[in-house]
Amino acid sequence: MAKRILIIDDEEHIRRVMRMTMEAAGHEADEAADGYRGLEAFGDGSAWDAILLDQKMPGMDGLETLRRMKERNPSARVIMVTAYASVELAVDAMKLGATDFVRKPMTPEILRNAVTAALAKPIVAAPAAPEPTSQKATTEVPPISRLTLNGFRFWIDPDVAEWQRREPYQRRFVVQHPDGRQQDVVVEVDPAAVGFVERTAKRRLPIENTFWNALAERRLNQFLWNEGKVPPAGTLTIEPRHIDRDGVQMATAWER
Repeated sequence: MAKRILIIDDEEHIRRVMRMTMEAAGHEADEAADGYRGLEAFGDGSAWDAILLDQKMPGMDGLETLRRMKERNPSARVIMVTAYASVELAVDAMKLGATDFVRKPMTPEILRNAVTAALAKPIVAAPAAPEPTSQKATTEVPPISRLTLNGFRFWIDPDVAEWQRREPYQRRFVVQHPDGRQQDVVVEVDPAAVGFVERTAKRRLPIENTFWNALAERRLNQFLWNEGKVPPAGTLTIEPRHIDRDGVQMATAWER
């Protein structure tokens, strides 16, 4: 059954590509060139099954447009479209009730995946605030299992403690594809990365520390965001070259 998709983006060619992709997938689509016109088209939200909302727009940006949409209709399915993803953006968007993100520029397949995943979610009202996380650093880390990146979700394997006893340098995750299929993905920490963090952060964070869980989440998160697909053979590694300045700062401030 065709769904109705509202596209809000200030770039005409991006709107056109999105609309053609949605119509080719069997959906109905309409466009708005900025946040103000998007809100006018949105109305009370009841006419739309999902909204593709650009984050960076002149005038009213995506987060403010999202906030006003959620005031009118807390259960609206809004997919944030952005080339400027960050933990801070994810946290702010989650506070407003958005958990779906798609990277810009995107391929038609990635866009279809993101919309398919969003439409598959039950309609629920936005939470008052993000759920707490057991891992802490200077920046609040959003609960990974609530985020959908280019149509993919993932969470750490429930048997992580047992897995790490057997394979201490591995972190195992479950990745859910846009069509609902689930797949195991392993992120392996190169021992050289542990030494690199110790030298650059000037503190010891042994492999059993929860810091490496968070860094493995970050590595998988970045891959899904940048590539829009599951890693080949279901494996990734963390080598010293994967630990950037933000990773070092994260290690320096890690509390556990």
